[in-house]
Amino acid sequence: MKVLSAVAWPYANGPRHLGHVAGFGVPSDVFSRYMRMAGHDVLMVSGSDEHGTPILVLADQAGVTPREFVDRNHALIAGELCDLGCTYDLYTRTTTANHYAVAQELFRQNWLNGYMVERTQQGAISPSTGRTLPDRFIEGECPICHYADARGDQCDNCGNQLEPEDLINPRSKINGEAPQFVQTQHFFLDLPALAEALGEWLTGREASGTWRPNVIKFSRNILDEIKPRAMTRDIDWGIPVPLDGWRDNPAKRLYVWFDAVIGYLSASIEWARRRGEPERWREWWNDPEALTYYFMGKDNITFHSQIWPAELLGYAGKGSRGGEPGVYGELNLPTEVVSSEYLTMEGRQFSTSRGYTVLVRDVLDRYGPDGIRYFICAAGPENQDSNFTWREFVQRNNSELVAGWGNLVSRTAAMVAKNFGEIPAPGPLEPVDEEVRATVLSGFETVGGLLERHRQKAAIAEAMRVVGEVNGYVSRTEPFKLKGEDQQERLATVLHTLVQCVADLNTMLAPFLPHAANRVHRVLGGEGELVPMPRLETVTGLDPEDEGRSWPVITGDYSGFPRWGSRPVVVGTPISKPAPVFTKLDESVVDDELARAEA
Repeated sequence: MKVLSAVAWPYANGPRHLGHVAGFGVPSDVFSRYMRMAGHDVLMVSGSDEHGTPILVLADQAGVTPREFVDRNHALIAGELCDLGCTYDLYTRTTTANHYAVAQELFRQNWLNGYMVERTQQGAISPSTGRTLPDRFIEGECPICHYADARGDQCDNCGNQLEPEDLINPRSKINGEAPQFVQTQHFFLDLPALAEALGEWLTGREASGTWRPNVIKFSRNILDEIKPRAMTRDIDWGIPVPLDGWRDNPAKRLYVWFDAVIGYLSASIEWARRRGEPERWREWWNDPEALTYYFMGKDNITFHSQIWPAELLGYAGKGSRGGEPGVYGELNLPTEVVSSEYLTMEGRQFSTSRGYTVLVRDVLDRYGPDGIRYFICAAGPENQDSNFTWREFVQRNNSELVAGWGNLVSRTAAMVAKNFGEIPAPGPLEPVDEEVRATVLSGFETVGGLLERHRQKAAIAEAMRVVGEVNGYVSRTEPFKLKGEDQQERLATVLHTLVQCVADLNTMLAPFLPHAANRVHRVLGGEGELVPMPRLETVTGLDPEDEGRSWPVITGDYSGFPRWGSRPVVVGTPISKPAPVFTKLDESVVDDELARAEA
């Protein structure tokens, strides 16, 4: 089965914090790793979202050009996601000529089919600078729920789409001044003309029973008051509008959210082009049997369950105005929008602007990727908001990873190394051996089924429950008491059973803990890597417009994933005394990190 993992595009305004990767980074990678292990042909794509007025504002503040600003942040973000272990087939960026061409093609065909209509609207201008203010840089009171800090494009409290002029007492986030509203000409995506098709698609998705209830309910609600949405902006940093009279206008560009979601398609096309198979992307986008999953935080549901499907429907001519597909053909709509809720920090919302955050790079450098991947999978914001605390992070690392899984691996390998030096051949199995083997084998079906349905918290809880059962097997069989020649066969049987259980559990936990899985693999005498890891690679542009440019991308060869299920361990494989798989954290970490957060 072809499976597209379409992962939210991080905005290139700076390094990522834990709230970001809890929503899109880790969940998408766990799912993609599992689906590859289950035998599916996965294409996992994303990149850095680099356009929009916020980039201009921040580049000005940093004293660099927008291009320099996004170059720096793209490299930072790509490095973080690679070190986190995210197995992108291609993590690219939106400032490539390839992306420009794909975005312009979708705009142009929507326009030809009648779904891009020209209208006048109110534009927000900064009175002190004369610069256009982006929707998200305007805050005020929501006219619907009266939340005090609604944004100019959406209220995070009630979820309704807004326009800046809808806000009560709007103010600029940059300097607090009240914006000036002026008349300006823009192209609008005619969402009402696509509403019936959107509704039919959502009805089909709801009937599938696979979508998370919070996502389908939110998506249904935003259809109730659907209205045209501006898809161009007064800005000079972005993709030119591909129409005569607009193309050469230096102050009009495509809306950043129009082009960002197109990145899923453009990245797929770029991936195929870089492989020398320029049409290969169609296997995931034109085949109606292919499955497509979109991963993001809940603040992006609107753009993935309404704006992006509307762009795709308009491109295919599926709205009330009719029309025909462009050169890319009829493109698949999302099979599922997999949206996570919010992750808070010590009971407060992450806020980069206020300095209240935990940066991914800091966690990776200080504690490595295992603990944070485990925390997100076990306690993350899957279908309700969750809270990250340093105390729980340390507790889960020490009691579950170190004392639970890590201890099982270490004492199994240590006993084998001490008594045999290699994986021993088993004798006849007793009921207690058969029982623990059956428990582990049944775990593959249960955990796999949960992962396929995006229930990662339940999946890792089940895997760790099985870890507990195998630890219980050690307590019941007491191999450390089996001494003497007459008990050697029984000892060999117990330790062989243990090695097989640990190897299978390592496969089961590999989607969640890939870095640790490779270490455990080597502890058990394996060579190389059990599971492939991503790599950073510097590439150059594919088109003349990108001549002289180079940038890092995340990619990898993921053909070597082990199949999901049990594989017999090899008798005679040497096993040495192991080093610890995980590092126990000192309780002082809690106070140290809380002090950093308040500094």
